[in-house]
Amino acid sequence: MSDRFDVIVIGSGFGGATAAARLAEGGARVLVLERGRRWTKDQYPRTATDPWVYHPDRPQKMNGWMDVRFFRGMIVLQGAGVGGGSLCYSSVVMEANPELFEDGWPTEITFDELKPYYDKIRSMMGVRPIPERQMTARARLLQEAATGLGYEDRFSRVPLAVTFDDGWNYDLPDPLDERHSKRWINDQGVMQGTCIHLGNCDIGCDVGAKNTLDLNYIPLAERHGAEVRPLHVVRDIEPDGSGYVVRFDRIEDGRLVPGSERAERVVVAAGSLGTTELLLRCRDVSGSLPHISQRLGKDWSPNANVITPDRYSEEGRVRQGVGPTITSGLEFMDGSVAGERFYIEDDGFPNLFYNAIRARLRSPMFRPLAWLMERELDEADTNPARNLMLWLGEGIDASDGELRLKSRAYAPWSKKLDLDWDVGGSRGLVDAILDMHKRLSKVAGGELYIPLYWRLLKGMVTVHPLGGASMGTSRDNGVVDHTGQVFGHPNLYVADGAMLPGAVGRNPSMTIGALGERVAALMLQR
Repeated sequence: MSDRFDVIVIGSGFGGATAAARLAEGGARVLVLERGRRWTKDQYPRTATDPWVYHPDRPQKMNGWMDVRFFRGMIVLQGAGVGGGSLCYSSVVMEANPELFEDGWPTEITFDELKPYYDKIRSMMGVRPIPERQMTARARLLQEAATGLGYEDRFSRVPLAVTFDDGWNYDLPDPLDERHSKRWINDQGVMQGTCIHLGNCDIGCDVGAKNTLDLNYIPLAERHGAEVRPLHVVRDIEPDGSGYVVRFDRIEDGRLVPGSERAERVVVAAGSLGTTELLLRCRDVSGSLPHISQRLGKDWSPNANVITPDRYSEEGRVRQGVGPTITSGLEFMDGSVAGERFYIEDDGFPNLFYNAIRARLRSPMFRPLAWLMERELDEADTNPARNLMLWLGEGIDASDGELRLKSRAYAPWSKKLDLDWDVGGSRGLVDAILDMHKRLSKVAGGELYIPLYWRLLKGMVTVHPLGGASMGTSRDNGVVDHTGQVFGHPNLYVADGAMLPGAVGRNPSMTIGALGERVAALMLQR
């Protein structure tokens, strides 16, 4: 097999996209294999029959927007598509606290070491806080509650990868009308728009204001010759001389078509679950990568995601579904509350009912009357959850979960990914976050609901899965070294959330991206 590529990158999220772009920019011939689709504005899921779900067992039939995994005590949500998690995350791009790297991380990885790479992410993704005049109702509610508890100095507007127009405000006529979004061309030649607070950050921004990776790092990689192949599900990585053969299934017309490519170097960046599962299968099922550390699968963390709904009776207090998903936060990473380190944010979700109606109005059957009918739609009247606030907590948990392959009861010859996780080691942190949610709700006059899955099952939901192929100093305490190279397998790298040795406590996307930048920079030096 002749080498068409120098590097194959598996996955296109914050680690994969950044690594692919910098490697291609540095002159490498790069192939990016992505399991999901390349989404366009007209394909974003909006109605009940749209492709919402990506099913890892049936990707040829179900290759939708989000991959939802159900484990005992934990539900994990992941994006699927070119751009990875950036497609469905809440646009928060923030550095980790400098103190994070002082314990449990390789000595080479410090805040100062990552700072130049953090700066690259900030520049490429146009990171800035929401303009003060555009603060959402949820952000103002959080600010009011923080002030009521004496925490006003801990409140801030969080940095977002969103393009804002400083002239936009809620006093404009029909402020959510797309005519208020200003078109512009970014540095990679991609047309985007400015934010008009449609609230669809997690399901695809209608005007292109959310600076997802498919609008910046991926086009940069392609501009320098990288090839991006969506709907390619990698199955195995096999050593071949000094390099590797990557075997995959290509999704085509509802079928899986086998294929393979070879390169001298491979970067695995399929996310915490995807990367760990692939490497486990290579080590324990196919046997193609037998020297991977026995630490593989360990040190897994949900980043202590705790989501609590809070209902308010006063109309307009929350305006759920309007504005960027998250815009503000409260910093408790100093351990001053119950000795735990955590961060609180105002969380949101899109108005699915309103989006479904608008999607139907734009169908050919209703298009002639759409302009008239849309004017009669009142956002508040079409959102049954408009008064529901979500408090999001995240923190430094025990990071003691373990991903592993487990035989299926109904098909013992096959194995599926399983998670061994228990809240016990992180119980104090979860209780501290929930207590803060209760205090914020009470002072703001809300009615907090502790989710049933926590009250009965002590279960959690995370959108920040981390670990599984963590960094260490040797095979005895890690899967990869500080450069991302897999112990025992030269020229094989990991560059995503799987390589983190534990929780970040804040939103982890920027740290994952910075590590991806660093992995690529060090690869180019070799």
